[in-house]
Amino acid sequence: MPKYLLLKRYRGGPEPHHPFPPMDQWAPEDVEAHMAFQKHVSELLEENGEYVDARALTPARTWVSYGGPDAAPVTTDGPHPETSDLVAGWYMIDVECRERALELAAYVSSAPGPGGEPLCEWIDVREVMWERPRTTDAA
Repeated sequence: MPKYLLLKRYRGGPEPHHPFPPMDQWAPEDVEAHMAFQKHVSELLEENGEYVDARALTPARTWVSYGGPDAAPVTTDGPHPETSDLVAGWYMIDVECRERALELAAYVSSAPGPGGEPLCEWIDVREVMWERPRTTDAA
């Protein structure tokens, strides 16, 4: 079965349908309802046998580049005006087909925002190209 990554973003992607404020400006009960929905999605995926992994990410980020054979990695935290994308988290799913991945992405997009209104946020759906071969012990 194909695996897909459903990417949620703090910002980036197509213009949002609803101009909601950033989550750090939401009422505590709205944040709690949103996080409960995310937990519900993970539980639903587990029940359906489609769950692989899910994680939330902090907005803080560091860019790293190879510094050369005798140098430390080159790092910076920005600013990077050429890229406004910032990934908030993801679900990794294992589903029967692309259509099911799109169906689940639409459901994830319906997460509640301020006042319980669906966010209708854009979810980036990416198919995983390959998996590391599984090894077996010949002991």
